[in-house]
Amino acid sequence: MPSLEEIRKRFAKDCFATDAVGIVIDSAKPGKAVCSLTLEAHHMNANNVPMGGAIFTLADFACAVAANGHAERVTVSQNASITFLAPAKGKRLIAEADCLRAGRTTGLYVVDIKDEMGTYVAHATINAYVVG
Repeated sequence: MPSLEEIRKRFAKDCFATDAVGIVIDSAKPGKAVCSLTLEAHHMNANNVPMGGAIFTLADFACAVAANGHAERVTVSQNASITFLAPAKGKRLIAEADCLRAGRTTGLYVVDIKDEMGTYVAHATINAYVVG
């Protein structure tokens, strides 16, 4: 099993999520990941709440970290659905990704996103496909 630092090093190459958006990997192991995002002005929409695309990117990235925590597998998102539940009240979003099933070629992940105040912001389900 790769260490947290090895996982962070691997995903540092995901420049959109890590550099452009600013997502951080807080913890990771095969099938589970916690990632966070400190909200800044460029994450906000015209209503001054986090843009749906920023929230979706956080969910997708957390799923990728959970799904690719297995050193011998390369997994990509195949299908994703997100439900936005409430606007964030805090300044930091935390995404918790959990594997419900990891089969030979597909997997199913759920990602719950809350802010640091406990506001349940979004829920995503993501189907993953193992490509290698």
